[in-house]
Amino acid sequence: MIRSLYGKLAFALFGLLALTGGLFMTIALWTTQRYLQEVNQKLHIDVADHLVKEVILIEDGEVNRPGLDHIFHMMMVINPGIEIYLLDPRGRILAFSAPPGRVKAEMVSLKPIHRFLSDRPPRLPLTGDDPRFPGQTRAFSAARIGGKDELQGYMYVVLGGERYSSVVQLLAGSHILRLGATALAAGLVLAAVVGLIAFALLTRRLRRLRAAMDAYENSGFLAPVDLTEFSKGHHGDELDDLGARFDRLARAMTQQLERAKSADVLRRQLVANVSHDLRTPLASLTAYLETLLLKDTVLPAEDRRRYVEVAYRHSQALEVLVAKLFELAKLEAKETKPSPDPFSFGELVQDIVQKFELLARERNVRLKTEIPRDLPFVYADLRLIERVLDNLLDNALRHTADGEVRLSLRGVPGGVQLEVADTGVGIPPEDLPFIFDRFYKAKGPGSDPTRGSGLGLAIAQRIATLHGSRIDVASRVGMGTRFRFCLGPPPVAPASTAASMHVA
Repeated sequence: MIRSLYGKLAFALFGLLALTGGLFMTIALWTTQRYLQEVNQKLHIDVADHLVKEVILIEDGEVNRPGLDHIFHMMMVINPGIEIYLLDPRGRILAFSAPPGRVKAEMVSLKPIHRFLSDRPPRLPLTGDDPRFPGQTRAFSAARIGGKDELQGYMYVVLGGERYSSVVQLLAGSHILRLGATALAAGLVLAAVVGLIAFALLTRRLRRLRAAMDAYENSGFLAPVDLTEFSKGHHGDELDDLGARFDRLARAMTQQLERAKSADVLRRQLVANVSHDLRTPLASLTAYLETLLLKDTVLPAEDRRRYVEVAYRHSQALEVLVAKLFELAKLEAKETKPSPDPFSFGELVQDIVQKFELLARERNVRLKTEIPRDLPFVYADLRLIERVLDNLLDNALRHTADGEVRLSLRGVPGGVQLEVADTGVGIPPEDLPFIFDRFYKAKGPGSDPTRGSGLGLAIAQRIATLHGSRIDVASRVGMGTRFRFCLGPPPVAPASTAASMHVA
């Protein structure tokens, strides 16, 4: 309990109240004692002078014992709390009114007596030595014995005596002080109770925040945290700010963990897909190479060449797959940075179409283009956009046989839009959301599953994302598929620059 914030606050409160109460009580008792001494001294300030004038105490250098005893007796009857001492000029005690053995000092300091008897009124209470208790002081009254020319000694009257020599005695002897001390103790107890309740209310939200943190930690940092009390900022204090920050941190951490889990699933799928795609060409390559090693001397030259050609095709397929994997890894790690320049999108499309004309004839596919003459330049990385067109056109040809693939450009408010449409097998609706995932391959009738790695569309989408765009797809099974994306114009494209590039 003491280790909690509430326990530490309660402990600090008790300590502060105890210190305050003790200090207040000490000050109250000290001032009370001083006040009693002041009142007592003012009431009896002339008592010593009256006693000296009443009886001759020292005559011819000798103490007048009968007269002194008369004064002792009279004062004991009038005020038993007063103690009378007869001092010589040096402060030595000659006689006293206390019982024998009670007086322990032999001398009394004359400095307070001189201040008391000075012409300048002293600041009361003025205390002097208490012969009964050496080291302690009491209020007193004093008077000179003898004339101005001949000092015979001093009458030294201690006021109050030992009646209130301790705090306990002072409290025991005063009903008002006992009542005040009781009221002070009750006030401190009430303050402690109110303080504990206030601390409990102030730390209640902190305890709830800690409980929410514990629950979030025990859930493996996955369970949602209900911190609406803090996020709405009802109180507007540091706890609200702390709760809101923790709420944002918990949500961000949960999202990161979910992404990490998704990434782990994708990593497992990637490993499985890569293993599957690498295993087939590697197995075929190994089989043909082993055949060549074992039967090299008996194989006809024609079979030997055919085996080598097949092994070479499989090695090329492996090389293409590995290259695409490296390319996709760089794109996802954002290591590839576009180097945009203004260029003609139409000219790039014409070049790409020429590159794929032979493959289109093999698939009995007609390639068509629709390119307006007045299209503006686009601002992008020419090499990366060429890669996008290669992948989109290759994907269209692999899924189209005895049909048509059309590439069309048109100006839009955001720049220039490219559309690649085919009349191929199409994509089933349930597979459409996954076509940009790694290693996705369509398996519809008429597609060519032997070609492609399943990475082309994933690479194309990530390149489009680097350019602030996105490839959209629409497809109907048996009727074909359409891909679209847009490239923006140059941020600053002077007419002279555009004209020179168009002429080139």
